[in-house]
Amino acid sequence: MFILYLILIVLLAAGLFFIRNRKFRTGLLGLFLVLQTILPVYGFLNLNTPEAGGYFSYDPLGIILLAVLTILSYTTVLHSWSYLQHRGDSDRNQRLYFAALVLLIGAMTSVYLAASLGIMWVLIEITTLSVAALIYHERTHLSLEATWKYVFVCTIGITFAFVGIVFLGKALQEGGSVNLAFSDIPRHLENVNSFWLKLAFIFMLVGFSTKMGLFPMHTITVDAHTVAPPPVSAFISTTLMNAGFVAIFRTYALMAYTPILEWMNNILLWSGALSIFVSAVYILKVNHLKRMFAYSTLEHMGITAIGLASGGIGYFAAILHITLHSFVKASVFYQIDQVHRIFNTYILRKTGSYFNRNLAGALVMLLVLVSITAIPPSGMFISEFLVFMALFQSGNLIAFILIMILLTVVIYALGRSILPMLFLPPPATEINNDVTIKPQESVSQFILLLLAIFLAYNPPPAFVKMINDAILQLPG
Repeated sequence: MFILYLILIVLLAAGLFFIRNRKFRTGLLGLFLVLQTILPVYGFLNLNTPEAGGYFSYDPLGIILLAVLTILSYTTVLHSWSYLQHRGDSDRNQRLYFAALVLLIGAMTSVYLAASLGIMWVLIEITTLSVAALIYHERTHLSLEATWKYVFVCTIGITFAFVGIVFLGKALQEGGSVNLAFSDIPRHLENVNSFWLKLAFIFMLVGFSTKMGLFPMHTITVDAHTVAPPPVSAFISTTLMNAGFVAIFRTYALMAYTPILEWMNNILLWSGALSIFVSAVYILKVNHLKRMFAYSTLEHMGITAIGLASGGIGYFAAILHITLHSFVKASVFYQIDQVHRIFNTYILRKTGSYFNRNLAGALVMLLVLVSITAIPPSGMFISEFLVFMALFQSGNLIAFILIMILLTVVIYALGRSILPMLFLPPPATEINNDVTIKPQESVSQFILLLLAIFLAYNPPPAFVKMINDAILQLPG
């Protein structure tokens, strides 16, 4: 099944690029969405079933994030279509955009389901090449600079990850194995030299952090957010960072029963804390709407890392948090496209009275502010509460207090930036009076935000079981 999926993805991407008939391309996009919907359903019905000679597997974590990706594929294709039409892009640029988007979704799907460390490493690099074409879509000097920086730093990061895999291979040799399958590695690491394991983990953490966006490898994702089309920014900030989370989660799980567990937890904890610190500092002073939410993503990736480092209920909270964050943050960037169409800028001080120009969109932004800052009834309040409960139970009181202070700063900074945009009058010269936003353009954002609330406060039993199954491999 999965090999057939990959073949069809390549054929659909080729068709989207080479076929000039717009109606036929629309049909191909519809076919792609049907294909992308079938896969998680099939995977759910065949959990833990190996595919393609054992190189891929429908494990619970992969299926959870694949379901998130599938939902956001629908909304991203929809908003991409709207974005391209309002920009008046050439037919060739539209064909390249959708071909690259389909390849990116296929690559991220493959990362989620990879059952081998080597295969996952290769596929993560493919996501870099796919998203690069989308970051450069607007063909400006800034987008060119951000694209090359993204490709260059991600390639260096993937090289770091490869070095980490080499060190892990050295440890595996001591354990009598050379197999890089996730299911086989842990049982060969019980009595190996911890020095090799520490080197392997730190190199892979740094390398895969280029995708998850953790400090100190966060800068390229912030630049990519700034210049990429808003629907692409939605993917960079959610499903692409989820690919980085999968890589780090699986790396952590491989070594969770070795003597370096406490050391790994400390590394993840302070990497997460530093990510939140950097986020708080920059959100206080940033005046660019997309960059502000890019730093907000850095904050939430830090919270996710802290959940993973805290253990216990923190494992559950980390997966729940990154799921809810995906829906909330995607809705933010879809809405930012509407903000830009009205004010012709992403600069916050040049915006204002958004409620008077786009009532539905302003309600989305207000709900986003509540959701992203984890203020009840935000679904992220539940996941963050569980993270902090795990952090408290693990005895990290200094980190607990520090992070609570930093999150208070983030709440203040986001409110100080978003509320004036909603209620205070903007400079008259900045308003585009010719643009009218239809309320139905905000429907998808309301659905995603309400879905995040629903999954937190009334999660389906199957969803809870999937998360619990995903963390069975971790220490209790």
